[in-house]
Amino acid sequence: MAVKIRLRQQGRTNRQTYRLVACDTHVKRDGKYLDNLGWYDPFMAENNAKVNEEKTLHWLNLGAEMTHEAKQLIARVAPGIIKQWNDKREARKVKLAAKRRANRKKSAEPAKETGSKKSAK
Repeated sequence: MAVKIRLRQQGRTNRQTYRLVACDTHVKRDGKYLDNLGWYDPFMAENNAKVNEEKTLHWLNLGAEMTHEAKQLIARVAPGIIKQWNDKREARKVKLAAKRRANRKKSAEPAKETGSKKSAK
């Protein structure tokens, strides 16, 4: 099951509010959700959004993806989440690159050894 963090529309006509939710990718925009992560009210002048950082990081660590709008909202309200998420992604990339290099090195060594044995005969 693929999980996305996205905005769920609520409220009445011409006066929408939004919830930041974690939900399955196959669910409708305003359908069932797995967890409520925060809210956003575009009509309030100040303090118009709140994000639960613990829950959001939990879902990101489980592999949830953010939509563009959700990422912008989280970056504005809780920039620490985006920073931690980017740091973890970079660390994962470095780790995978090191693993690939090690695998290439392992696979190249036996080929050289077998090649040198054949030429010695």
